[in-house]
Amino acid sequence: MRVGIVGLPNAGKTTLFNALTRAAAETAAYPFTTVEPNVAIVEVPDERLAQVAEAAGASPAVPETIECHDIAGLVRGASAGEGLGNRFLAEIRETDAICHVVRTHGDERVPHPDGRVDPIGDAQVVDAELLLADLDTAQARLERVRKEAGSGAKDAAAERDWLQRVVEALQRGEPVRAVPAPDLLSDAPSRLQALSSKPVLYVANVDEGAGDPPLELVEHARRQGAGCITISARIEAELAELPADEAAEMRSELELAESGLQRLVRAAYELLDLVTFFTAHAGSEARARALRRGLTAWDAAGKVHTDIQAGFVRAEVIGWRDLVDAGGYGEAREHGLIRTEGRDYVVRDGDVITIRH
Repeated sequence: MRVGIVGLPNAGKTTLFNALTRAAAETAAYPFTTVEPNVAIVEVPDERLAQVAEAAGASPAVPETIECHDIAGLVRGASAGEGLGNRFLAEIRETDAICHVVRTHGDERVPHPDGRVDPIGDAQVVDAELLLADLDTAQARLERVRKEAGSGAKDAAAERDWLQRVVEALQRGEPVRAVPAPDLLSDAPSRLQALSSKPVLYVANVDEGAGDPPLELVEHARRQGAGCITISARIEAELAELPADEAAEMRSELELAESGLQRLVRAAYELLDLVTFFTAHAGSEARARALRRGLTAWDAAGKVHTDIQAGFVRAEVIGWRDLVDAGGYGEAREHGLIRTEGRDYVVRDGDVITIRH
C-alpha cells in the first residue's frame, strides 16, 4: 500500500514523515524543502503476528508494510504548474491513498504561506487543486471517448456517460469518488487516474496536548467522504528519537494510548477497508498480509504467490486467537479448530490461512 503525504508548504508533512519512519528527511521552515519525494517503507504494527509465529513455530515474523511518500507542498495554482505543481501531482497519482496534513497548531516559529492559520482554508486549497487537475484530465478523456462512442462501441458509450457525470461533479466541487462507476466500467476510475478518486485521510497537525481535531475539519472530511485524525507531528518526532522505554514513559505522561504510526495505520486500514490475515508455517516465516474486506481465499492465495493462486485447491483456516490458545497446529487439529474452505470463502480479519495447491 502506497500512501502519499500531502499538504500546503510547512503544514508538517516531512516532520510527520520523519516521526513515522525515523528516516530523518530534511525539514526547514520554508516552502519546497522537499523537491524529490522522500520514500520509506513503514512496518505495520500488529501485536498478533508474534503470537501467531510462536504458536506455529514459525520464524522470522514478517509484518505488513506501507510505502510512505513525502510529497512536496502543493500551492494555489499547482494544477496550472505553479510551484512545480504538475510534477508533484504526478507523484500523487502513483499512490493508493492520500494522507492530507492540515496545520492546526499555532507555533509562530513556523511561518504559514498565507500568514495565518486557517485549517479549512488550507484544506480547500489542496482539495481544489486536485479537483482542477482532475477536471482537465476528465474533460480531455471525455472528448476522446465521445469519438469512440460515435462509432457505436457499447463500452465507450457507457464510459462517456460516466465521464459526463464526473465532469459535472468536479465542476460542482465534488470529488471523482463521489461518482461510482457502473459495474460494466469497474476499471474506468483507474484508466482516468483521478487524484480525487483516491481515499483521503485528513491529519490535523495539532499543538501538544490537543485532543480531537477541529470540528470544522471533521465536518469537511465527512463531506468529502474522508477520514480525519489528530497527530502532533512535533511530539511524534521527539518521541521517535527516544529509546523505546523512554518513549513509552513519555507517551504515558502525555496520555497517548498509542503511537502516531498506530493511529495512522489503523485509520488507513479503515479508510481502505482492509483486513489482515496471516500465513505461518513451522520452519518457515510467519507473515501478516493486508487484503480488502470482502475478498476471498482465492484472492488471499494471490497475495501469497500467483502460482499458488493458479493452483488453488483449498484453504485451511483458523482464527489467530484459536491457534494461539490451542498452542499450535497439532493441538488445534485435535480440537477440530481448523476448517477446510473453498476458493469463495470470505477472509476475516485475523484468519491464519494455509493454502493447499
